[in-house]
Amino acid sequence: MIAYVTVGADDIARAKRFYASFLPPLGYSVTEGAEGLSYALPAKAGQSHALPDFYVKPTFDGLPASAGNGAMVAFEARDQAQVRALHAAAIAAGGSDAGAPGFRAAYGPRFYVGYLRDPQGNKLAIFSSNPNDPGRDG
Repeated sequence: MIAYVTVGADDIARAKRFYASFLPPLGYSVTEGAEGLSYALPAKAGQSHALPDFYVKPTFDGLPASAGNGAMVAFEARDQAQVRALHAAAIAAGGSDAGAPGFRAAYGPRFYVGYLRDPQGNKLAIFSSNPNDPGRDG
């Protein structure tokens, strides 16, 4: 199980504006501290903590943050409408489009996804595979 994911950011205020546009609607709460932003999901009954956490922090070595080539973090939305809404909100909050929401021929017929880059250039996906939404072929 993945416990947490961290992305680097040189401008925490700019990153906060971007991530605040879509992580809270997905259920994440945020804590801001000297080390940056910490996003967490609410714990389920009987759990002490829900995973994974998502961190946005300055780099440990003090060098400029950079996006990993081939690295991507994906967040699951409840349905296709939420994918579209959050993709648009993230772009309006300073992100850039890396692939408009929709189906991709290379993926399954229910995998609906939109791709983004955060202000630092990190690649993200917001997707849904909700069986109650229309599929690619229907």
